[in-house]
Amino acid sequence: MRTRINYIALFALLLVNQIFAQNVTTVTANSYDISDNLDLRAVASIFGESRDLEDFERRLNDPNIQISNLDLNNDNRVDYLRVIEVAENNTHLIILQSVLGINTFQDVATIEVERDRYNNVQVQVVGDVYMYGPNYIYEPVYVSRPFIFDVFWVSSYRPYYSPWYWGYYPTYYSYWNPYPVYRYRNNIHVHINTRNTYTYVNTRNSSRAVALHNSRRANAYERQHPNNSFTSRTNLNNRYALEQNRNTYRTGGRNTSSSSRGSSSYSNSSRSNSRPATSNTVRNTNINRSSVRNTDTNSRNSSSLSRSNSTSRDSNLSRESGQSTRSSSPARTSSAPTRTSTPASTTRSSSGSSTRSSSPSQNSSRPSSSPTRTNTPSSSRTRG
Repeated sequence: MRTRINYIALFALLLVNQIFAQNVTTVTANSYDISDNLDLRAVASIFGESRDLEDFERRLNDPNIQISNLDLNNDNRVDYLRVIEVAENNTHLIILQSVLGINTFQDVATIEVERDRYNNVQVQVVGDVYMYGPNYIYEPVYVSRPFIFDVFWVSSYRPYYSPWYWGYYPTYYSYWNPYPVYRYRNNIHVHINTRNTYTYVNTRNSSRAVALHNSRRANAYERQHPNNSFTSRTNLNNRYALEQNRNTYRTGGRNTSSSSRGSSSYSNSSRSNSRPATSNTVRNTNINRSSVRNTDTNSRNSSSLSRSNSTSRDSNLSRESGQSTRSSSPARTSSAPTRTSTPASTTRSSSGSSTRSSSPSQNSSRPSSSPTRTNTPSSSRTRG
């Protein structure tokens, strides 16, 4: 009996596990590119704030700032970036190399500084072709002239060459684990000086700097992974095209939502347009009703006027014939003759008959007084 209970319990447990396993959703992490781990605008920003190239290298590897998030050798430690300078006349080439092992380096980016005969200095931050694709270049325009420009052209200046290498680092440096890319993006934007301008271009200004870099380029990581270049990774020209592609994808989703909002707003506008149409119909109906009322009022006024005219005509005929006539005016106009009939009844005529006036207007009362004046002499004659 116990054995059966154990089998039933085991079967029920397996069934529950299968049910829950079907409800599990597999989440696949978004794939990011290697170039997402070093923002060249941040590199250009701290370059303009550095006193010299030694200070610039310190800022690049400061664990408190964490400008870089590169881990090319996959040892779960952010790679140390060393700085090497090559100078020739008015051209200074600063190379940023990732230290991957003993005598193993990979160029990440270069900073090309060149001064013309008018003492104008041009700076270009160029991403390595393997890391960022060809011609991924930013030209910073600093809000104030960097102090490091004045150091480059001192007569006693010597090009900087980093003394640090694999296993031998400065005391301020300590390892830190690489962040997820979205956290790195949130962190790096804080350290970009927004007062400066960072313009993307696709042509290098200094041909001399290109020649200097070709003779001193280190590409250990590229030789280890020859099929992992930027073009092979993304099927795009360079990182700028990747950024535009991402923005297009994001904007496309927003446009879709905005278009749906636009359609809803269109429907709302059609509703709002339909509402004024209804209100206009109601207003037109009210206008028609008012016009009908005005027509009825005018017809009533015209009928009353015609009735009063007919009444006045009948009263005049009754006066000429001397016979009392009764008007066929409605009850509203008959009230007026009762008022004027009072003085007519008090007068005495030679024939002993009293005339009643049935005119509704005040004009009819005035003619009615004329018979009264004519009747007065007739009464005097009968007395004599």
